[in-house]
Amino acid sequence: MRRYPALAALPRAEFGAFPTPVETLTLQGGATLTVKRDDHSGRLIGGNKVRGLEWVMGGLRAGDRVLTVGPRGSTHALATALCARALGAEATVVRWNQVMNDAARRVDERLRRAARVFDAVWVPSAYAIVATMRARRTRWIGAGGATPLSLLGHANAALELVEQAARRECALPARVFVPFGTGATAVGLALGFRIAGVSTRVVGVRVAPRIASRYQHAISLARRTAMLIEGISGARVPRVGPMDLSIEHAFYGGKYGRPLKNPSEHERSLSLTGIRLDDTYSRKAFAAAAAHAAASHASGNEERTMFWMTFDSRLLA
Repeated sequence: MRRYPALAALPRAEFGAFPTPVETLTLQGGATLTVKRDDHSGRLIGGNKVRGLEWVMGGLRAGDRVLTVGPRGSTHALATALCARALGAEATVVRWNQVMNDAARRVDERLRRAARVFDAVWVPSAYAIVATMRARRTRWIGAGGATPLSLLGHANAALELVEQAARRECALPARVFVPFGTGATAVGLALGFRIAGVSTRVVGVRVAPRIASRYQHAISLARRTAMLIEGISGARVPRVGPMDLSIEHAFYGGKYGRPLKNPSEHERSLSLTGIRLDDTYSRKAFAAAAAHAAASHASGNEERTMFWMTFDSRLLA
């Protein structure tokens, strides 16, 4: 809002604890990897979803209802339920099946205590159930919270990092690795870096099937967010393109929620940080980031690489 003061006209809730810190890891072999600790992003729950929900839930009142969807281990669904409850609203979540890992089971347990939950087997049947529930005074939030409003929070995260680098709290990375599901976090960061005028590129590490993790959908979402800012502020906002965001497919693991067969050998570097990776999102993005950092170090032309930690480690405590 310092760049676009007119955005203050948008209602906004406050769940976050910003800025989140940046730490530096030394990997096996001597490469360095910085970590943006967005697991510390919120008081109720950490992780990347908090930033977007501050905007998506703006104006929500006590007694209102929130309706969303997601897989059984959806951290988006849990964050939505907890944030809605903090505002005195009630959350309903319609879910479909996924491969269940330890983190997904922990999320499932907490979500059942925080929201009304309806389980379906497949995605189409979940949306069929949702169609019967949407009503007046019900705030609909799609899977992953991927909307132009939510991207304001993720673009703001990129601006936050640029300011931290300007204050010399960290070096500005050349590449940022982040999980890529619906793509909102990744493309929101890319938009923020474009707004800041820096050359940092975002690498989205795909964690969901290709039909759900679509590059062009993410680019369209960024364009709609830029148009939203322009419509409110009157200022020209840059567009995200292929030079700003790329997708890494090699660490998907074959199925949403399925653990990697061979976790990264560099996970030992996390032992003193308190970071605990989940098998659905963060472990895959970390593996990709560490592999890139190690390879660039070995080449003798080390590129500043960042892993964006999107999962709240407290869920595995």
